[in-house]
Amino acid sequence: MLKPIRLAIEGIGLLLARLGLIDARRALRTARLAWPRIVTGIARMSRSTVDVAMVGSAVGTSAIAGVGFATPFWALAFMLGGGVAGGTISLVSQHFSAGHSAGVSAAVKVSAVFAAVVTLPLVVLFAATPERLIRLIGSGETAVALGAEYLRIVSVAMPFAAVNLVGSRTLVGAGDAWMPMVLRAGGAAANVALNAVLIFVFDLGVAGAAIGTVLATLGVTGAFLWGLTQGRLPLIGELPVQVETGAPHWNTGTARELGEISAPLALTNLAQLGGQFPLLAIVSLFGPQVVAAFVVALRVRDLLNTPGWGFGLASSSLVGQSLGRGREREAEAYGQDAFRFAVAVYACAAVVVFAFAGPVSTLFVDDAAILPTTEALLRATCVSVVFWGVTNGALGPLRASGDTRWPFYGQMLGLVGFAIPAAYLGATTALGLAGLHLAIILEMAVPAAIIYYRYQSKQWTIISRAYRPAAVE
Repeated sequence: MLKPIRLAIEGIGLLLARLGLIDARRALRTARLAWPRIVTGIARMSRSTVDVAMVGSAVGTSAIAGVGFATPFWALAFMLGGGVAGGTISLVSQHFSAGHSAGVSAAVKVSAVFAAVVTLPLVVLFAATPERLIRLIGSGETAVALGAEYLRIVSVAMPFAAVNLVGSRTLVGAGDAWMPMVLRAGGAAANVALNAVLIFVFDLGVAGAAIGTVLATLGVTGAFLWGLTQGRLPLIGELPVQVETGAPHWNTGTARELGEISAPLALTNLAQLGGQFPLLAIVSLFGPQVVAAFVVALRVRDLLNTPGWGFGLASSSLVGQSLGRGREREAEAYGQDAFRFAVAVYACAAVVVFAFAGPVSTLFVDDAAILPTTEALLRATCVSVVFWGVTNGALGPLRASGDTRWPFYGQMLGLVGFAIPAAYLGATTALGLAGLHLAIILEMAVPAAIIYYRYQSKQWTIISRAYRPAAVE
């Protein structure tokens, strides 16, 4: 699977270069950092998608709805951890390119502490009152009970999942996307295998899916910690960075910079995820069949978003390294090429799934009553992910430079001002499912317009000067 994906990504980049849209050398550097992260994203989202298919096959539609209700709570680990890790890649890429190993170690240590601290309270909350939380957005006794069971177990893995993101972004910031792919994609494959055994052999249902996720997450965390502290991993090889295990373990200046960069990113992620709670509550008004179709659409949307993980992080790394050396024009060039590259890949993927929305729907549901709804929601999702490509393409340079507030503004406006009202009108007026389709599209289109505007202003190059390890040349 690896070679075809790599060749496809590099091929699109070279085609864009031949058309004069991007520079060939920058395209190849971007592709070589992006494709391993895309593979990781595909593996992880495939794992999540297979989970839904497995529990649906073993338990039924109520299990799909239950896992769907629990997923936004579980995803809080990735939203908070991803916000912290967004600051990590900014600081690591700039310190690494400037040759400041002590700055890299400080950024990683402080980031790991932040990631664990912000997620530990969620473990306590979700383990103690999962059913009450699920009822806030879900309906149907069976679906709520299954969702609560899944959330209670999987919450144990939340701090480890957040620390995984810090480890991954550290290596990407240092220009190594291969090692995170090996660890996290391998963990996702192990997760699928564990889930298959626990769900179908031991007949544990949604509990089996949750236990498999916990075990796989713990294994990946252990591998990252070992590799980063030792500077290498057995059978895999050397890492580009090694975190110093001795004192000091805390740096107040680094913590301040990380907080300034990471807080808006975490809020942006929370706004995006937070919108899923009222959206799911509104979707539940349509009935359990529409909820199941909506959950499937979200899973496919997450899978289609995997290019953004690769291009967004590649852009952050390359732009951050250029900024760390004081080369602002080079940073702008990498940002522009990565943006065009990302949008082109998103558009290609969206067109393919849009054309085959019907067959894709049958992979998840076999109930003829909800197949048309699932297919229609998938097509709306395909339109929305093109805007998500714009967002991720423009977000990379903003994240690398520390200019992270505007993405939060855009996300909040898209959700509160447009997506949630559209979904509510669909559920309560004659607009019907068309309102839900519109909500899916607006949730991505509005933030895309705002983040792209900020990216085009190039204010991010000025803001970056406050976080560089050395003065601009």
